[in-house]
Amino acid sequence: MKAIVQKSFGGPEVLELAEVERPVPLATEVLVRVKAVGTNPVEPFIRGAHFPLLGEPPFILGWDVSGVVEDLEPGVTRFEVGDEVYGMPFFPRAANAYAEYVAAPSRHFARKPAGLDHVQSAALPLAGLTAWQSLVDTADVRPGQRVLVHAAGGGVGHLAVQIAKARGAYVIGTASATKADFVRALGADEVVDYRKVDFTEAVRDVDVALDTVGGDTARRSIEVLRPGGLLVTIVGRRDVELAERTRAAGRRFAGIAVEPDQVGLEALTELVEAGRLRVHVDQTFPLEEAAKAHQVLESGSTQGKIVLTV
Repeated sequence: MKAIVQKSFGGPEVLELAEVERPVPLATEVLVRVKAVGTNPVEPFIRGAHFPLLGEPPFILGWDVSGVVEDLEPGVTRFEVGDEVYGMPFFPRAANAYAEYVAAPSRHFARKPAGLDHVQSAALPLAGLTAWQSLVDTADVRPGQRVLVHAAGGGVGHLAVQIAKARGAYVIGTASATKADFVRALGADEVVDYRKVDFTEAVRDVDVALDTVGGDTARRSIEVLRPGGLLVTIVGRRDVELAERTRAAGRRFAGIAVEPDQVGLEALTELVEAGRLRVHVDQTFPLEEAAKAHQVLESGSTQGKIVLTV
């Protein structure tokens, strides 16, 4: 099969199209013929050796998959050959998703949402599960609560805004002026242009702040939380100083690392099919142009997600 293989750390140019062996599913696993692969900001960091999640090259990047079950092994009871599925298998271990086929446990997948094509479905798992596990499983966002979402126009952010709204929250998003209308259209009640306004002066009494940026943004978010409010970060989960500072201020802290989650995927599917969650795909590239996709990812200007078609 064709796959994008990385043989050394470096810039986007290290992503090369190559012929590799097709994976063979083990018991309880499915073989998925990949139709589209979602890309995520973590992947350029891994590619450039800034986040050594997969060890030394060679390896194949990618986790977000949408495709069709081509084969399955004994023990698989949830799917049949021909079923359309989507998921985020194995994260944070290698799933080798920048490829024509992926083999993974059946319970790392769910049925593809009706009404979404494979490109849209591939954009949903990692970002959607990150938002769901942050706001629902961890924060238990409830009606009437005030939720702040940083980088609300990005991959995780644009889904988090919608999930928080679906839970009945009052949602405030930070975004650049160019993304403000987009974020409002997602349902945000307020949008703060972080380039022109200090959000700590514009936002108060927040129940939950979702940090997708890290650094100073995470630290300053403590100031806008009400007493007992929760800072959820998907960037600084190992930041001991941040956790201590949050708790010393009388607020709560949670660091999130997304994990495969069949139940979460099915919950996202329900929201999609109820018309309460939409996925925005900014651009698509064919698999062989993965390097170009990474260039766009690293530009920092992406609205929603970038997807590879297979």
